[in-house]
Amino acid sequence: MTQQIFDNVQLGENVIIGEWCQIGVPLKDADMLNLQGMPLETVIGKDGIIRSHAIIYAGNSIGTNLRTGHFVLIREKNTIGNNVSIGSYSNIEHHVIIEDGVRIHSGVFIPEFCHLKKGCWIGPKVCFTNAKYPRGERVKDELQGAMVGENAKIGANVTILPGIIIGKNALVGSGSVVTKDVPPNSVVMGNPAKVVKKVSELVYSDGQKVYTLELD
Repeated sequence: MTQQIFDNVQLGENVIIGEWCQIGVPLKDADMLNLQGMPLETVIGKDGIIRSHAIIYAGNSIGTNLRTGHFVLIREKNTIGNNVSIGSYSNIEHHVIIEDGVRIHSGVFIPEFCHLKKGCWIGPKVCFTNAKYPRGERVKDELQGAMVGENAKIGANVTILPGIIIGKNALVGSGSVVTKDVPPNSVVMGNPAKVVKKVSELVYSDGQKVYTLELD
């Protein structure tokens, strides 16, 4: 047997699971058990494709048309919407919310309590953080995940500090370190990241606007 699907898993129609995957991996913690003492269910909607060596823990609610790359890890108690894509070698920790239409590229790290809103785009090797004082005695009491607004775009190799809010439609340039909230509809870049222009000012080499939709 080259894949392991635990009894606590509900799969929708036409879900394809690749070789060497584990789906519904239970934990021993008491809060990971239902009233009958069984591991919390993981539910995956129809038409998903979960590629080889992915591991999905118990207690996840996942919508339709999920796409994962290879070696994806999704920890427990996450809520993932419809039409979400998660690239190879990405790590989603627990208690994360990922809304419909989110695209997460390869090698991304998303820790606890982050919230990715509808249609946002996360480039490869982006690293979110949630611990303001690593190894502090009370670090677990004050974890703060980041929030990425609707249709915001985060370039490759960006680092985002705990509790940061990336505004709707914003664009974060590759390699930036985001230490402060990013206003909606703005372009930020650098270390620390600073506002350099509005998204509406971005144009191709021929002068055509990059983003033609009305931004609000």
